[in-house]
Amino acid sequence: MKSTFRFIIIALVLLSVACGKTNPHLKHAQQMKETIYELYDVDQTPLLAENYPQDVASEATYLAEGADNKVNKYSYLWPYSGTLSMMSALYEATLDDKVLRFIDEQIIPGLKMYHDTSREPYGYSSYITADESDRFYDDNIWLVIDLVDLYTLTEKQSYLDMALDIWNFVLSGRDTALGDGIYWCEQKRDTKNTCSNAPAAVAALKLYKVTGDRKYFDQGENLYTWVFYSLRDKDMLYFDNVSLKGKFDKRKFSYNSGQMVEAGVLLYEVTGDKQYLEHAKATAAACMQQWGKQYTNEGGETLYIVESGDVWFDAVMLRGFLALWRVEKTDIFLDAYDDTLNYAWYMGRDENGLFGKYLTHREEGEQKSWLLTQAAYVEMSARMAAVDWQRAEEE
Repeated sequence: MKSTFRFIIIALVLLSVACGKTNPHLKHAQQMKETIYELYDVDQTPLLAENYPQDVASEATYLAEGADNKVNKYSYLWPYSGTLSMMSALYEATLDDKVLRFIDEQIIPGLKMYHDTSREPYGYSSYITADESDRFYDDNIWLVIDLVDLYTLTEKQSYLDMALDIWNFVLSGRDTALGDGIYWCEQKRDTKNTCSNAPAAVAALKLYKVTGDRKYFDQGENLYTWVFYSLRDKDMLYFDNVSLKGKFDKRKFSYNSGQMVEAGVLLYEVTGDKQYLEHAKATAAACMQQWGKQYTNEGGETLYIVESGDVWFDAVMLRGFLALWRVEKTDIFLDAYDDTLNYAWYMGRDENGLFGKYLTHREEGEQKSWLLTQAAYVEMSARMAAVDWQRAEEE
């Protein structure tokens, strides 16, 4: 299966080159990747800066309450992990061995600098000073997903071994408080969040697909079910978290619901049970109603823009839409991302070629450009490039 997919992608790339055609999404993804490594490079390590310009005073507001979020020389793990996601997506779009070497020689060595072996089970800390840093279960889950995706594409055992090692840490954050679920932060076990359970369901189901081990299916199905009944609102979108005292944080973020779309599709693919697919379709439609907006550009064209206020969240939501597209060929969701990415490339970047908080525009007075936002653009563009290849093959 993998070799057939590889042959198709390579054949399509060669055909496009021979015909003088280019894939705009792939071109933009590759250009942004080069910009990242030009502007966010810090020193001779594989690590990157959190923001550009690097000297802009900016604290990380996404850490747990009470965490040390001073300005650091290097980025936190979460933004850095976005570079693994973007390069994994680039490899899927191109199957270029140079991309794989970059992952092995640049990204993985950088990740290992966050690897904390001072506390058991081993996991990845939010910053490279492991003994002083919180460890977030969701940060680690995103790594599992990317590594399993890479293993699926390459069958390289080291990716699966890393994923399984991290998964052991993730499961250490699961208990029966509130019925089931994984905490958000190891050091502050007071909430169970959609962002640490919906992607955990995705990760477990992907592990099941590559290993055939039933325990991963059970983990994925049980975590999905817990989120579905514990954090779902009546509109089929998902709340952010619930505390151990039963208090809900009712904020809704695009990546949380997007991961439940992907988990639902994976369960449908594995079981054939259409209730999971129906759940995924309903949540996907609700996502677009919540975070999709019609926009008329200067030329009078009507575009559908996906913009929740966090670019990386929308990149993760795209993963859910892509999973749904695989089984339903529902183009409307992907067409919106196509419009968004193309418009943003020409209208949303600053003089350095970087994006701000929103892809399509910068807010007044906005100075910094976050590493994770740039990586998210690469990821989305690479994933849409892969869709372009697949659509071409089906025509």
